[in-house]
Amino acid sequence: MAQSRLEKIGTIFTRVQGLLRGSAMKAEDKPIWYDVYAAFPPKLEPRFDRPAPNVPVRNIFYAEDVVRAKLHKHNKPTETISLFDHKRSTQSQQFVQIYENLRAQGALDEQRIYETALDLLAEQRQQAKGTEAVEESLEETEAKSTLLSDFQDAGEQQQITTTSTPASKKTKKDNAGINIDSLFKD
Repeated sequence: MAQSRLEKIGTIFTRVQGLLRGSAMKAEDKPIWYDVYAAFPPKLEPRFDRPAPNVPVRNIFYAEDVVRAKLHKHNKPTETISLFDHKRSTQSQQFVQIYENLRAQGALDEQRIYETALDLLAEQRQQAKGTEAVEESLEETEAKSTLLSDFQDAGEQQQITTTSTPASKKTKKDNAGINIDSLFKD
C-alpha cells in the first residue's frame, strides 16, 4: 500500500504510515502534519471516492457592486492602478463614494444620481490632473534651476581656482572644463 503512487489507493496519511511501519521512512523524516493528523483525525476520511457535499454556493453581492458594474459597463477605465499606492483611491472607488453621497441626499432618482456622479467624477479628475501638472512643472523647473545653479557654481569655483593657481602649474585636467562628478557629490 505504501509503495503505490495512486491517490486512489489509501490516503496520504495511510501511505506515510505504511512507509514509517516498513522503515522506508525514518521517524525524524516524517512530515510535520503527521502527528497532528494522528492526534486529531478528521470525522470523515478524505478519500477520492467520497462524494462532495452538495452545499449551494451563495452569491455575495454588495450594494455598491451594482453601481460599480454599471460604471464599468458604460465607461471604459482610463487609469492605471498601482497596488502599492494605498494613498490614492481608484476611479471606481471615488465614483462609488460620490454616488453614495448623492444617494444619501435623496433628492434625485437612480439615473440622475448616476449621471451627476459621472459629471462630478470628471470634474474631480480634471482638477486632480491640473494640480498634478502644476506640481510636475514646479518640480521640473526646480530641478532645472538647481542643475543650472550647480553648473554656474562649478564654473565660478573653476574661475576662482584658475586665477589662484599660476599659469605654469596648470595641467590638462584644469583645462578640461567643469568636472561633472563634483556636481553630483551631494
